[in-house]
Amino acid sequence: MRTARLWALTGAVGLAISGVAAAAWPSPTPSHTSAQRASLHGSLTPAVERSHHAGSVPTNAAVSFDLLLALRNASGAQAFVRQVSSPGTAEFHHYLTDATWNARYAPTAAEIAKAKSWLRSEGFSIGALPKDRLFIPASGSAALVEKAFGVSLGYYKVNGHTVRLANGTLSIPVSLAGVVSGAVGVNQYVATPDLSTVSTAAAAAKPKPTQEPPPPAGYRNPPVCSQYWGQLIDTTDSSQLYAPYTSPLPYDVCGYVPTQLRDAYGIGSQVAAGTDGTGVTVAIVDAYDSPTLFSDAHKYFQLNDPSHPLTAAQFTNLTPSSIDDVSLCDGSGWYPEQALDVESVHTMAPGANILYVGAQDCVNGLLTALTTAVTSGASVVTDSWGDDIGDLLDDASYKTAFDDTFMLAAATGVSVLFSSGDEGDNFGAFGLGAPDYPAVSPFVTAVGGTTLEVNQDNQRAAEYGWSTADEVLCSPDNSTNCGSATSPSGTLAWFYGGGGGTSYYYTQPYYQASVVPSELALRNEPLFGPIPARVIPDVSMDADPQSGMLIGLTQTFPNGTYYSQFKEGGTSLASPLLAGVIADADQAAGIPLGFLNPVLYKASTVKGTFNDILPPSNPNATAAIRVDYADGIDSSQGYVVHLRAIDYEGPETYCDGTNNCATRPVMLTAAPGFDSITGLGSVGWNFICELEKF
Repeated sequence: MRTARLWALTGAVGLAISGVAAAAWPSPTPSHTSAQRASLHGSLTPAVERSHHAGSVPTNAAVSFDLLLALRNASGAQAFVRQVSSPGTAEFHHYLTDATWNARYAPTAAEIAKAKSWLRSEGFSIGALPKDRLFIPASGSAALVEKAFGVSLGYYKVNGHTVRLANGTLSIPVSLAGVVSGAVGVNQYVATPDLSTVSTAAAAAKPKPTQEPPPPAGYRNPPVCSQYWGQLIDTTDSSQLYAPYTSPLPYDVCGYVPTQLRDAYGIGSQVAAGTDGTGVTVAIVDAYDSPTLFSDAHKYFQLNDPSHPLTAAQFTNLTPSSIDDVSLCDGSGWYPEQALDVESVHTMAPGANILYVGAQDCVNGLLTALTTAVTSGASVVTDSWGDDIGDLLDDASYKTAFDDTFMLAAATGVSVLFSSGDEGDNFGAFGLGAPDYPAVSPFVTAVGGTTLEVNQDNQRAAEYGWSTADEVLCSPDNSTNCGSATSPSGTLAWFYGGGGGTSYYYTQPYYQASVVPSELALRNEPLFGPIPARVIPDVSMDADPQSGMLIGLTQTFPNGTYYSQFKEGGTSLASPLLAGVIADADQAAGIPLGFLNPVLYKASTVKGTFNDILPPSNPNATAAIRVDYADGIDSSQGYVVHLRAIDYEGPETYCDGTNNCATRPVMLTAAPGFDSITGLGSVGWNFICELEKF
């Protein structure tokens, strides 16, 4: 039976995609509603987001937002991005400087002054104009926002968070039509790290709003795990326990270390020979800023890759001047993300410089941090966060604000990568398959996930699409196996996997036209007709926590706060791994590769550029046993033993919390060539050599 929520979301799709047939990248443009006011088209959130009212916003509540300014000649900017990114064109890799971009496409000084004057007249405080001049930071009370934009504000429950949303379409004075195109932050969207985290609880201390959150609660790997894939095999338990999967099954890995990942993806010898990202800067954007970020990473490489230390000279930290929304954003939950990002980038590009840019929150602060990263001089920017099902739920103003920044990045030679998410196509969480934003933007490279099996020789023995089903075999159990049990205590169900899907908002970008199978590009044809759409991910790398990376992080344990190591996964691992490889390729090419997708899709036909990810020949053999401490720390409360099915393609169920459920097969699956779960595939042995030719 279909759920009511599924129908509600389907109804909202028509609103989200209106106008897509006419333009690949729609922008919110003001439309006249009266002689004095103009509405900001696309600023109204879908009705489904406002279906669970959670209270009124106090009139004196503080609201920070970014007043989005319209590009001059947006179509010309799009055309230039295509030319500068496409091999064979006269403009290919002839990048603009930030100043030249601003002179051609950014709002004029007069337009900026006009918008600032209006903000001041409405009583708002104004922040520093960003380098790209695409928005004006502003702040004031909720009452001022309601008056200035002609709306009322309310709190609503969305995706498990209580967020602020406007109850109507924002409007502005008609004199600002064509200058102002939106207001990012009036409607709150909570970005979350694409991290299959093992420890999400914050420490007990309650930080003040201006202080960074404390280290997260501690987590440890139990000793029943392997140093490489297949090292330890569960030969103790009954084969009946794992049916229909073949017994015996391997235990999952404790976490790969840098040498294993470099060698498995075929870049170990190139890094050893000096193609290691030297001279290239990779920027990392996350929310908040762990005070032990550098010291943790420095210690990690001392312990796990001592021939490639991370030095203070390589690392720059741009910490936010203040922070907010710590509770809304699960502040401490971003610290494992930060550690994973820094340690993954340095793993694949140990010679590169790393710039960490911490946002003040996970709401509109990430736009400011992203802008800083794009205009910092970095050649690669990696982002392991996004808004679940944002392709449908994020308003047009929000998308335009980010897409304009991505176009600036492409025009100035900056590669921007985003994790594709960890909820597959989001059906299990929302009852409808739709991709995350910003990963689905046609101006970024969306990085999906795989399950990477590295053998004892550090070679890539196998690699599958990351789609995991979980079955609890026993919990808790004060042993390392399930003893004499012959039937599991739980049932097998889809658990998590690499994000992806077909957009409801963006039409198919030119670079995907001859590569993406029509059955994927036209997946939404029953709703919108034969209009090919954007499909993600573009490329994938290791992400499955069963084949994850060992990371180092300061955590809060019952006996104190100190550095410890554990494994992590998620497409939060895949994006920074790829960012490191791109830094190596930039060094080899002697020029930034810039917006990657046109080159990636063109190079996809060259042997060895990508590993084509295929379904397993024997699906019943692709599973692993995972053992966790029941309390995440030690054996005092016993163990939880799981079977984790790899490359799972079985049924997936969504329930709305009222026993109203819908079931369908998992839709993201591996196949020859471009597929829905890994895109073009993973980085192959010839990847750097092929990309440097461009």
